Amino acid sequence: MKLLESKTFEISVTGNYYSLLLPEDTIEPFLSRNIKRVKAKASFNGKELSFHGAIQKRKGRYYMMFGKRYQKELGVFPNDYFQLQFFKDTSKYGVEMPEELDAVFLSDYDAYTIFESFTPGKKRGIIYMIARYKNSQTRIDKSLLLCENLKKGVRDPRMLLKSF
Repeated sequence: MKLLESKTFEISVTGNYYSLLLPEDTIEPFLSRNIKRVKAKASFNGKELSFHGAIQKRKGRYYMMFGKRYQKELGVFPNDYFQLQFFKDTSKYGVEMPEELDAVFLSDYDAYTIFESFTPGKKRGIIYMIARYKNSQTRIDKSLLLCENLKKGVRDPRMLLKSF
């Protein structure tokens, strides 16, 4: 079975400079299947970037966030047109799990069970908290700290990576 994917289309960063106004005909196959989280591939001047995102509806139109970090990584500025393509997101959490966090969860079932009890959005937020660190050892250290705090009953996202 072929995975759901859109045709490649041209788009530019619009409005508040952090979002993309999506063409309805391109996203209709996803919306008709109630798929709101997608994996995207963007290309510009020989550079490629893959990321996960959510199709959001505001004032009758569909948007996707495309933050400064992605714009910088791809080398685009507001009003630059670049290529974008959507794919059905087949990841478990709607974002890639850092292997360091996954390994720590494999060794700490209690913390993993607490993590799994959270809403999908809170799980993604925690994954992003760990994934933002570039250094693998830092991701391991932060994952261990996260697990200890989860087991201590800490649930406030701002406190999950703090030492007590």
